[in-house]
Amino acid sequence: MTKLSLFLAQAQPAAPTGMQTLMSLLPMILIFAAMYFLLIAPQRKKQKQHEQMLGALKTGDDIVTTGGIYGTITGVKEDRFIVRVGDNNQKLEIGKSFVHGLIKKDGV
Repeated sequence: MTKLSLFLAQAQPAAPTGMQTLMSLLPMILIFAAMYFLLIAPQRKKQKQHEQMLGALKTGDDIVTTGGIYGTITGVKEDRFIVRVGDNNQKLEIGKSFVHGLIKKDGV
């Protein structure tokens, strides 16, 4: 019986110390940090710039939508723009989030 208990005592691994636990988690921490700085942070910056651009749009600005429609803003509502498109002065109401970019500002 004593040989069996000695064998079992040798077979059990020692409990990891604090430093060993930290070293085993270090690769996961580094991967998360790299993903944050390579993916998440630049996307947040781009999103903030887009929100600032949307806030600065006003009547008379030429825009392009995410669908590729070019037009001129003729009115601004709380959650959408009224945009004049084409030569026939046709007007569309589009959601503010669907504006992709500013082509030129009014008067510039």
